[in-house]
Amino acid sequence: MVMQQTAPAQPTDPAVEDELDRLATMPIARLRVRYREVFRTEPPKAFGPDLLRRSIAHRIQEKAYGGLSRSAQRVLDQMMKAYAAKPNGKIVLPRRIKPGSVLVREWKGKSYRVTVLADGFVYDGDTYSNLSEIAVLITGTRWNGPRFFGLRSKESNEPVDHSGGTKRNSNPDSIHLRPAGGGRSRGRRNVGDFGKTAANGDRHGS
Repeated sequence: MVMQQTAPAQPTDPAVEDELDRLATMPIARLRVRYREVFRTEPPKAFGPDLLRRSIAHRIQEKAYGGLSRSAQRVLDQMMKAYAAKPNGKIVLPRRIKPGSVLVREWKGKSYRVTVLADGFVYDGDTYSNLSEIAVLITGTRWNGPRFFGLRSKESNEPVDHSGGTKRNSNPDSIHLRPAGGGRSRGRRNVGDFGKTAANGDRHGS
């Protein structure tokens, strides 16, 4: 079970919103100039109007509202490591749980609660950097923490109980996920919107 607190929406900057609106109809020549201004480098030759708009919009909002959080950067780093280890494999995105949420896991008839922080997890009064550490403390065996708490879909290779060498079946201890609050995301524009409102004159302007 996951109980989430509602996070307040971050107010938007009118000046930023105005510039984002102008990007939607900006000709490609001007987009390239703006790209040089915000990135201080030449735009890639392969970038057409859509990619230029997306890149510029992302950088503008990053400067105004802040970049990636440490937790988001950690997720990206994990994805890159997974891709490097298995380039042709499937990368599964972990579920994102907001700080302040409480994970509730039933295990062998007992309920365990873990509070999510921005950069860790609190269990039984102590703070841990990842869920796998907590899962080991609860079960006494090696588990994938996100999967143990129901944040990742179960795969065919279940965790192994190294004390006995046998696979452990998690069915008797089901996990229920129930958000307690919807919460709105902060007021940041989706850069994918620019691809829908590009000026007609950009089609042949590369």
